[in-house]
Amino acid sequence: MFKKKTMNKLLLLAFSIFTLSSCTKSGETVSNYFTYPDSIEAAGVKMIPIQTPSGTFKVWTKRFGTNPKIKILLLHGGPAMTHEYMECFETFFQREGFEFYEYDQLGSYYSDQPTDSTLWKTERFVEEVEQVRKAIGADSSNFYIIGNSWGGILGMEYALKYQKNMKGLLVSNMVASAPEYGKYAEEVLAKQMDPKVLAEVRAIEAKKDFNNPRYMELLIPNFYKEHICRLQEWPDAVNRSFKHGNSSIYVRMQGPSEFGISGLLEKWDIKNRLKELYVPTLMIGAKYDTMDPKAMEEQSKLVQKGSYLYCPNGSHLAMWDDQKVYMNGVISFIKKVDGE
Repeated sequence: MFKKKTMNKLLLLAFSIFTLSSCTKSGETVSNYFTYPDSIEAAGVKMIPIQTPSGTFKVWTKRFGTNPKIKILLLHGGPAMTHEYMECFETFFQREGFEFYEYDQLGSYYSDQPTDSTLWKTERFVEEVEQVRKAIGADSSNFYIIGNSWGGILGMEYALKYQKNMKGLLVSNMVASAPEYGKYAEEVLAKQMDPKVLAEVRAIEAKKDFNNPRYMELLIPNFYKEHICRLQEWPDAVNRSFKHGNSSIYVRMQGPSEFGISGLLEKWDIKNRLKELYVPTLMIGAKYDTMDPKAMEEQSKLVQKGSYLYCPNGSHLAMWDDQKVYMNGVISFIKKVDGE
């Protein structure tokens, strides 16, 4: 009896020490993860100065975590939407211990919004991303870009010029050819729409009456709810992002809506340059996307080290409407590249 009680006490003591040790280690890890070397704690938010041909402006960034091996920059779509619809990455990436950055590009809601229209060029945005990279201390040993939609264009363009500074590229729901995007919208997606609705949409477009509220009244239930985000109720983060979008920049570069493309990016096409990309690249497509998922798969084969992630229930914002498939695939890719 004595021996049994003694043994039980020893086991209990050992377990207590192990538990205390584990908690201490976990606490230290969490503390280190959220400790930034800034003089003032601001929840990771920092306004980064950006040099442009029109002067110096500031862009909004928010840092999550500390991980010298993995630093991820999120590039939102639009152009000139906001980081807000990408907030869904927060819980997934923090669970993995990734260091990552939400970021509003110049002209977007939380960043400076200069009115000089000459700033809204892809080449200038590329230089902006490079300045952000330097500011967050990322390099070829740890720097990943995840670009969705227009952010995918920006990510591919950045990689074509600066992939020497990257560890990995993830292109989410964006083909490498705007003419192909337009063709898919016209020849595939438009034909899935109610003919009467399509006729009314085209009539409004022919008159260029894009401020007519009827335009979005038609497109939101018949196109956006089918191909942008298929959740019955859109998440608050998505609604905020749409609410905060800079329409003047968006229309100038993209056109009046997601239903095709007609702005400055209308003829953008770098498909024949994808072969130049040697950095590990994940192309993400989705069944109901505004981008042809088969084209996304083809792109994964055109780059030198490509992988493809298909979201069978997803649309343009597959990080929301096919979340588990999307996030599991993204995290697996990053961990694989990190281990190479």
